[in-house]
Parts: sequence; C-alpha cells; structure tokens
Amino acid sequence: MGIVFPYLGEFQPTKYREKILCWMELFWTFGIILLPGIAWSVIPLQINLQFSVFTYHSWNLFVAICAIPSILLGLWLFSFPESPKFLLEHGETDKALDILVCMFIQNTGRKRDDYPCKSLRGPDRSNKKNGEKGIPNLRFRRPNELKILISEIWTQTKTLSKKPYLKNSFLTCGIQFCLTTSYYTLMVWFPELFHRFDDYEKANPGISASVCDVSSIVITNSTLSGCDSKINSQVFLHTIIIGIACIPTSFWLPLCVHHLGIKFFLVFSLTVAGFITFGLYFVRTSLENLILSCIFEALTSLSISTVYCVMVDLFPTNLRVMAAAMSMTFGRGGALLGNLIFGFLIDLNCIIPITVFSAMLFVSAFLCWLLPTTGTQALD
Repeated sequence: MGIVFPYLGEFQPTKYREKILCWMELFWTFGIILLPGIAWSVIPLQINLQFSVFTYHSWNLFVAICAIPSILLGLWLFSFPESPKFLLEHGETDKALDILVCMFIQNTGRKRDDYPCKSLRGPDRSNKKNGEKGIPNLRFRRPNELKILISEIWTQTKTLSKKPYLKNSFLTCGIQFCLTTSYYTLMVWFPELFHRFDDYEKANPGISASVCDVSSIVITNSTLSGCDSKINSQVFLHTIIIGIACIPTSFWLPLCVHHLGIKFFLVFSLTVAGFITFGLYFVRTSLENLILSCIFEALTSLSISTVYCVMVDLFPTNLRVMAAAMSMTFGRGGALLGNLIFGFLIDLNCIIPITVFSAMLFVSAFLCWLLPTTGTQALD
C-alpha cells in the first residue's frame, strides 16, 4: 500500500494530487467492510479435511481466499506503465514521453500527433552515464546488475539518513511505528474483545464489567480447547459495523483536505484516537466497546492513508519509494511487536497496553505536528 501512493501521486498534477490520493482511503474502507463479510460466510463452515501432515479447516480456506486478490493484483500490475517522473529521473526520456503520449490519447481520445510535447529533457541529477543501463532496465537475475541494484538501495538508504532528509525520515518512520503498532494490534484484537464481551454477557446477563474485568474473568473460567471455528455472529457483525463507521471520514478527508490541510487531519485524528484508546479502559458494556472501536478505526485508518499522502510530497522522486519502504518497515515491525506483547499484557494487566498504545498515538500526533506543510508545490 505504501508504494501505491507514491506511484499514483507521480501521475497527478499538483492541483489535484492530495485530493486524489485521499480518495484512496475510501477503497481501504471498502476492504475493511468486505473482509469480515467474507469471514462470516466462510469461517462458520464445517470443513475438516484430514491430510497426513495437517488438517484443513475453514480458517485455512478463509486465509486462502484473502490471498487471491493480492495474487491477481500483483499479476495485473505487470500491465501498468512505469511512472514518467521515475523514468525521467533516470534519464529514460523516450520511455517517459511514450507513456505521457499514451495518457494523453486515453484521456482525450485524440491522436498521437496532437500531443504538444515532442521531446523531454531529464534532470541534471540523473546518474545515468552514456552506454550504461538505467535503474529501470536492471534485472535481479543478472549478478552484476543485482549488485548495482543492491548498491543503489544502500545509497538511497544512506541518503535518507543524512541531511536534508534526516528529519523527514525520522518523523515518518516514527509516525509509522507508533501509529501502525497501535492500529494493527488493536484491530486484530477487537474481534477477540467482542468475543470476550459476548461470552461474559451470556454468562452474566444484565451485569456490566470493564474490558479488564471481562478479560480476566473469561480467561480464568476458560479452558484451552484448540482452534474453534464456532464464533458468535455478533463478532462478525460488529466488525462490519466498524468498517461502515469509516465511510463518513473517507468522504470527509478528500472533500475538505484543501480547506483544512492534510496536516490538520493527521494531528486531529491521531489526538482523538489517543483519547479513544485510553477510553477503552472505562468501557462497561459491549455497546460502549463497539462505539469506541468504530471511532478508533475511522480515525486511525484515515491517519494511515494520510501519512502516505504526505510522504509523496516530502521526498524527491529518486528517494520517494525507498522512503515509503523504510517507513513501512518500521510500521510493520511495530505491528509485529504490538501483536506479540498485547495478548500477554491484556491478560496480565490490561491498563498497561491501553496506556501504551494511547501514548503512542499521542506521540504520532506530535510528530505529525512537526511535519512541514505539503501539497502546494510540484513534485521534485
């Protein structure tokens, strides 16, 4: 996802770039709604296929179905053109012109000869030498070219770790780490919290309890019984409702980004999400848990998309994708760490992870406040 935003952004004019990138949040929302719907239709199925080394359950089928879109999308991307901005950066002026002409033909329906530009000039900083292959033409399967690619990756990483890019690299990596850790950890565990509330309210009708109380009571009274595909339908329904709750913010962001500024959305959404996360400690019913979960998902998913939008403007073309990849690495590392420790901490003392993840969202909001204003200049 982090690569899609730079790719799409390099095709857009300055006037519309932020707004078009912000519309990507709506498709993220559709995915959030669709996923629990697929789970609801597949996981309750009674599938128990025995093989010599493993057993195939409905959970396995659900994971396999979720992998299909990624595979199809990966194959589809082979038909996509390279970014003209990227090609120009590496001295591939003829290829960049061909792509721009194709865009002109598709957008206007006019002929190739009607395109007003007949030639392009690459930037002075292009590192391509006479007779030397540009980066877009290098291939992994050739050892010598692979060495060049690895060297280029290392060079870009070092460049991002030095001035004038060090500050923005630090900010984006820090934002991604704190935000993604909180988002993916809590989104993975929200269905479990719904499940625990459902079990508790069935066993204790009419009696309210906090998230911490519910977790401790359910864990104390439960026994380990392996992987069970029997999940209450309310868990799926609540997860779908969380996705639907993102629709208003998915429209609010692109419609108002030019009026309020993308920085406002980041600081506002992350600050409120921090308070919402801390508010989970005071939840007493499953309905309260659902309401706070909806607000949390709506604001944090908006923030994730908005961070990617900002990164398109923060770094030049020759470093943009590497910067996105580096920040994603910090984000995914944080998500992995969060999921490893959350289950243990919430059963040990649930106020600890709630406080930690709330604080991380506040830190993300502060780091976003330090970001420079973007969206007003053409891409470098």
